[in-house]
Amino acid sequence: MKYLVILADGFADHPIERLGGKTPMMAAKTPHIDQLCCISKSGMLKTVPDSLHPGSEVANMTIMGYDAATYYQGRGVLEAAALGIDFSEDDLVFRCNLVSEEDGILLNHSAGHISTEEAKELIDELNDKLGDDRVQFYSGVSYRHVLIVKGGQNGIQCTPPHDHPGEKVEDYLPTPASGHETAELLRDLMMKSKSVLDNHPVNTKRKEKGKAVANMIWPWSAGFKPSMPTLKELYGLQSGVVISAVDLIHGLGKLGGLQSVFVEGATGLFDTNYSGKAEAALKALEENEYVYLHIEAPDEAGHEGDVDLKIKTLEDIDQLVVKPVLEYLAKHKDDLSIAMLPDHPTPCEIRTHTRDFVPFMIYRPGVEPDLVQEYDEESAKKGGFRSLDQTEFMKVFLSGSK
Repeated sequence: MKYLVILADGFADHPIERLGGKTPMMAAKTPHIDQLCCISKSGMLKTVPDSLHPGSEVANMTIMGYDAATYYQGRGVLEAAALGIDFSEDDLVFRCNLVSEEDGILLNHSAGHISTEEAKELIDELNDKLGDDRVQFYSGVSYRHVLIVKGGQNGIQCTPPHDHPGEKVEDYLPTPASGHETAELLRDLMMKSKSVLDNHPVNTKRKEKGKAVANMIWPWSAGFKPSMPTLKELYGLQSGVVISAVDLIHGLGKLGGLQSVFVEGATGLFDTNYSGKAEAALKALEENEYVYLHIEAPDEAGHEGDVDLKIKTLEDIDQLVVKPVLEYLAKHKDDLSIAMLPDHPTPCEIRTHTRDFVPFMIYRPGVEPDLVQEYDEESAKKGGFRSLDQTEFMKVFLSGSK
């Protein structure tokens, strides 16, 4: 049996008044997703332990079958793993955003989705001006980077920047639960980064073009090197790949023993290469038992609060991802299982993640579908699986029964 997970990040939402009380999932025209739903069993899934925040790193870890409450060590270590950074057990690793700040207000979490090339210039400058034997910055993709503090103290309260656009920076600076010295170091780095980045040529050019500037760093989600079993050790999966435009997903896959597949033109935004990602996933199924296809676009639309854009991303996934998957399934219906779900909701009206249960559906050969005909947040509640809790999803996906 082969297994394909279609993970549409932030896919789920809340009812929106101007959509007549529908969610974007309900309002979008998604005939192929509904076609898949008609041959599947549906349900609702709790992806986030009560003890952890509803981040993509936590929720995706759960969906891959890991007990996040046991194995989660922060987002930074996952992204560092994806980048191939060699770090030791006493290195405190942070996800480090490049953000836009103006007059003490956090304008956005992504510096206007700055290009990777521009961001690398800024990260190099930060290392030159602020880096030393203890502090090092590592460039990633777009606004997503890594900061490592050697000998850092954990127990720091750091807030994800995508949770607080339009709010005062000073209200969300790192604070020590323990680790007072490291929290002070982070605050100092954040303030000094403004003077380093504000008038950098990259930002000067962006200002001239009316683009958001990347004039501040925002470190968060700290952790130490995790110890995780592979998916082969946990579930007996012999081979697998992860396909994503997001570093943390590749890092999670790497720690789980999966190979990374990178698709040209995969951006993580609404303009991502949906068709290329679907093609890569179907090709990977020919030689691998498990494929985790991650699509970031709906999540970014949710963070932007753009309802129309979110609907577009759902319709693009329907036409450019699920349609070819169904065409492939017609030829492999006896040896392919498919799951589709979000990791968490990212409601447009609040522009951040929630810990609500998410709708999921699973197609598996020989398993009779339920009566759910449309895939959305309300319909899935009536599905044959009812509700599953965290790692139950992976076990059900692989076995076909609850």
